[in-house]
Amino acid sequence: MAEAGGDSPGATPGTLHVVATPIGNLGDISARAAATLRQAALILAEDTRRTGVLLRALGIATPLRAFHEHNERRETAAVIARLRGGADLALVADAGTPLISDPGGFLLRRLHEERLPVSVAPGPCALTAALSVSGLAVSGAAGPGFVFNGFLPPRAAARLRALRELRGERRALVFYEAPRRVAAFLAAAIEVFGGRREALLCRELTKKFEQIRQATLAELADWLAADDDRRRGEFVIVIAGAPKAAPDEAELARVLALLPRSLSLREAARLAAEITGGGKNDAYRLALDMRGE
Repeated sequence: MAEAGGDSPGATPGTLHVVATPIGNLGDISARAAATLRQAALILAEDTRRTGVLLRALGIATPLRAFHEHNERRETAAVIARLRGGADLALVADAGTPLISDPGGFLLRRLHEERLPVSVAPGPCALTAALSVSGLAVSGAAGPGFVFNGFLPPRAAARLRALRELRGERRALVFYEAPRRVAAFLAAAIEVFGGRREALLCRELTKKFEQIRQATLAELADWLAADDDRRRGEFVIVIAGAPKAAPDEAELARVLALLPRSLSLREAARLAAEITGGGKNDAYRLALDMRGE
């Protein structure tokens, strides 16, 4: 890491370190993240007041500079100049891993275009924390994975449109939501996906009043409404993906009719099921009927 004060012209460029900070429990800060913040020439913070609380708790005196969605484009040129001068900088979000529903994307794209070095000190992230306890989005043979959607539009009509676009998505859907909108979010999700769709609601992850509850969307809405305190804090919601639609008999029959009759019944049924996404037993029974056996 370059020296904290180095901004000399012609110096080796400094590095922008993207640093994950705790989403609640201060004990989750990594030793490497703390060292990176301590050694940086400047910390770019989404909210300097919130990051200041963290730095004081860690005994870190590195200067802070506000860097958020309202000034990111304006400040990026100055950040690039500091890096070109040899200074190492750190980028942090309010909490968790930066650029996961946070400012910084424009800056990072510019740094990659300029071939300036970037590094990451990974750590806490509400997205991965919720997924790790959901059991709804395991990639591979156990499931199709997940889609991260961040915060949906705050207006009801736009929120409904966004959810309707995801109606047929088979991967698990992950959302962030604010306390004042979480009840409305669940109501909209029930309207689009149905109250019986399985979901996970995480409230105040890693904090004193953390709550993690998995149930149907309708049950989660009722649980939330039963206690005003449950609508306080920050939320991550994971909704199970759409169930795989079974092909109708006509589609299975169409595929079976196209397969060579030289294939055994079992092989034809296996191929038809693989092509249509149907069940092998259903395809086998239909193949028997079609061949009069």
